[in-house]
Amino acid sequence: MEYRLPVDLEVIAFLDSLQKNARKRLLDHFVRLRATPDQYSDSHEDDQIGRRIEISVVAEYAIHYWIDFADRHVKILTIKPADR
Repeated sequence: MEYRLPVDLEVIAFLDSLQKNARKRLLDHFVRLRATPDQYSDSHEDDQIGRRIEISVVAEYAIHYWIDFADRHVKILTIKPADR
């Protein structure tokens, strides 16, 4: 059973600002995250309340997301430039 994929409104606005190829690459990665989110984490950090936030790097972007195992959600919180 796949996870649901709630996406922050700022992430949607960011995706809308990208060129078509970059947007497609990120959306394709979102689909992979929805299927198996724990397999794509490149690193992690804790948020203000101690939740583990996963970071998956795709091309020049770092996708920050939270896996809510109880609700079966992968919550896309933000996309930032990757530090490579």
